[in-house]
Amino acid sequence: MERHGGGTVIVSNENDCTIEETAVAAKATNATVKAFEADASASPEAGESGRSAQPAMPESPEAGASGTAPPGRVILRAEGIRRVFGTGGGAVTALDGIDLTIRQGTITALVGRSGSGKTTLLNILCALDEPTEGRVLWDGENLTAMPERQKNALRRREIGLVFQSFGLMPLMSAYENVEFGLRVAGVKAGRERVERALEWVGMKERMKHRPPELSGGEQQRVAIARAIAHEPRLLIADEPTAELDSRMGLQIIRVFRDLVKRLGTTVVLTTHDPGIMELVDQVIALEDGRIVEHAELPAAARS
Repeated sequence: MERHGGGTVIVSNENDCTIEETAVAAKATNATVKAFEADASASPEAGESGRSAQPAMPESPEAGASGTAPPGRVILRAEGIRRVFGTGGGAVTALDGIDLTIRQGTITALVGRSGSGKTTLLNILCALDEPTEGRVLWDGENLTAMPERQKNALRRREIGLVFQSFGLMPLMSAYENVEFGLRVAGVKAGRERVERALEWVGMKERMKHRPPELSGGEQQRVAIARAIAHEPRLLIADEPTAELDSRMGLQIIRVFRDLVKRLGTTVVLTTHDPGIMELVDQVIALEDGRIVEHAELPAAARS
């Protein structure tokens, strides 16, 4: 854990690697990925402890419709992002000259060592933080310059957030946490919709339990269910598989891939898991607040 000036904390694991090192490790885990997919397709039971396989996600009638960016269109763009915490001799530059493009219907992974700026960049991309210099464009609009009220509305309705700290309400059950997220997003929280989101992440059978009664991995999955229940256009996830075993981690990435395929959702996540690298569309490596490597994975390589 590294603390920057201004009170912002960036949390990351110590298992750090470059894109090239990650690619080598990813090949070693490819057999695990293939075995998982084969098992999921051959058996009606997938996931942990014999839980039923995740239900298919419904096709969205609005995918590509007016008001929704069509697949491949640029939905998020960062231009000249610089973020400095503190002033004078104590100033710390967390991001320095970041330029990147995120297209609709893709999964982007941010990788890098602890303190490289990954979490700070995620916060700026979803308008939880403001850059010292530069701007972020959301579907062509200047997100950085939007009034705070408009930013809040955008995050509630269009963006799903998965935090490392989970952010669950401790006195609410798993079901109630997901339902509450839907209410905040302004979506009618029907029981079927809540249970479907929990089933996607293998938590339907534990939906009556409160966070203190759940393991760290189970809390992570409830947080993911809450973030995806309202089917956001953009999903921002900070280490979404950090608390999960390799099998459940792969299932969560399959859920993200289904969101991309069926709803055109865009996913930006941070990770140290090499097994995920073959399942994303692009990998961006950060070092000392700068982009040092950028790799795109062809669709054929992910099949």
